[in-house]
Formats: sequence, C-alpha cells, structure tokens
Amino acid sequence: MTKIIAHRGSKGTHPENTLIAFREAIECGADGIELDVQFTKDGELVVIHDNQVDRTTNGTGEIISFTLRELKMLDAGSWFSPEFKDERIPTFSEVLEVLFQDNFKGLLNIELKTDEKDYPGIEEAVSDLLHKRNWPFTYMYSSFNFDSVERMHQLEPTIPLAYIMGDQPRKIRKAEKISYLEGLHPKVTWVLKEQDNVKKSSKKLRPWTVNSEDDLAVCFELGIEAVHTDYPRRALALRAKNKQLTNEE
Repeated sequence: MTKIIAHRGSKGTHPENTLIAFREAIECGADGIELDVQFTKDGELVVIHDNQVDRTTNGTGEIISFTLRELKMLDAGSWFSPEFKDERIPTFSEVLEVLFQDNFKGLLNIELKTDEKDYPGIEEAVSDLLHKRNWPFTYMYSSFNFDSVERMHQLEPTIPLAYIMGDQPRKIRKAEKISYLEGLHPKVTWVLKEQDNVKKSSKKLRPWTVNSEDDLAVCFELGIEAVHTDYPRRALALRAKNKQLTNEE
C-alpha cells in the first residue's frame, strides 16, 4: 500500500515547515513527514525550505545571514493565513521533540537543503542530533545535492538514503545504478510519463509533489512505495476509498 508522506508538514492546509503543520500531519495519520534542514549564521539547525526567508516570513534575506535569535523574531505563519500569525521558524530539535512527545511512529524524511548552499558540516550536525535519543519513528535522508547524500552514507551507512531529482531520464538511470541508494524521489511528472520504467525500478520511489486525485490514483495503481503530498488528510481519504473499491471488485 502506497504510503502518504506529508510534504513540509501539511503544506497545503498549514504554513509549511512549522510545528502546527507537523502536528496536523501527525493528527491526520500520515505515514511519513518530510522536512527541510538548513544552518543559521550561528550554526543552528532550522527547518525551512527556501534559501531565503522572503516567501514564508515577514523578513528578507538569506537564512545563513540570520542568527537563530533573529530568525525566531520573524512571523512564519501570517503569509499563509492570519490565524497562524504566531508561528515561528522551528529548530530541528523542536520538531524532533514534537514528534517524540506525540509518539510519531512513521517515517521522517529529512531533506538536507544543500543544493543552493552546501553548508559545511550540516550532515554531521544532523546525524549527531539524531543519535542523542531513541526515537519512536524511523528516519531517512534525502537531498538534491549528491555530495550530501554521499557524506550521509559515510556517516550512517545503515540509514536509508534517497536522491531527489526532477524528471530527467539521465539522472534516473544514473541513480538506479548506485547500490547504496535505497530510494529515488523524482518529480511526479516522471512517474506519469514513464510508467513502464516505474514498474521496472529497483529503488523505492517516493515522487513529489502528488496533489491531484488523478495523480494519486496513478501512484496507487502502480503500487509506488510512497508519495509526497501537500494534502495528507485528503490523500489518506482517497487511498482508503481506493482500497475499499478494490476490495469490492
């Protein structure tokens, strides 16, 4: 059964990569949660997608130009809706604490956002933090930056790794040959165009970002490992409906 991974929390219904978005993902029963990790100016791990704060806060500038204290002063919720005005950019530690306290038992997909800024030492910092406690969830690492993926393989050779990409066949073919890659995370357009190759893939496929009912239905039909979606609650309902229809046939 195709797993449902909440993309940046429940990105379609809550301000992305905030604690309230992750709580919604847990509450709705998502099988997995995806988040993005970057470094602040003072070397703190924070969860935010863009290299800059402009789109999802009331601030301007690159993440790396802010200290954690400065980032915590920004409003990371009002851009989405006034009801979320008190949301802040969370640290990676804060998100992990929420997952621990809420006893999240799914998969945490940690995307290292090193494709625009190759933050030196971020892989070691993330790995060290995850080794400080026994977590109720399982976790994996992914990145668009293959160097980050390789570094994580050296640090944690037993943890699943995935390479994120668009829909370029050349990159897919190259990644298929790399033995230590457990998964591939292609853009969903590749899945829709290359369904025969999807069926032949030796890797666990978790495409992004799968939001429409038609695209979800295709992924369910193909039996893909998982999908990243902005609307996990809706995707879970559709999966349950599809399962019921299949059982009735």
